[in-house]
Amino acid sequence: MDDRIRVLIAKPGLDGHDRGAKVIARALRDAGMEVIYTGLRQTPEMIVNAALQEDVQVIGLSILSGAHTAIVPRLMELLAEKQMTDVMVVLGGIIPDEDVEPMKKIGVAAVFQPGAPLEEIVRFIRGNIRQAA
Repeated sequence: MDDRIRVLIAKPGLDGHDRGAKVIARALRDAGMEVIYTGLRQTPEMIVNAALQEDVQVIGLSILSGAHTAIVPRLMELLAEKQMTDVMVVLGGIIPDEDVEPMKKIGVAAVFQPGAPLEEIVRFIRGNIRQAA
């Protein structure tokens, strides 16, 4: 059985830049995780459906557009509806300091702002993932 951590990396909204998401995907792959990258312009519904189909343990969202205050609550709502509350959600991108706590309050496990070391992201996921028993 493959016990690698399965991570879905997604770019929700109309944000057209995915270099950061690709860098994160590569770093997680290099750290031994299985990474599924969904590409640009994903809706919360598309992301949750892909996470369900791929049976991931982590969803990593990269948002640069400022739409996180609309997208993330909807994504968390969909995860709850599908009883996927065991899936850890991490958020990266341009997230203003004042939005970090509100994102955590709705269930985001961590927010990584620009310049966060890749090793810190890998360490956080490894240290906080709930491995299947």
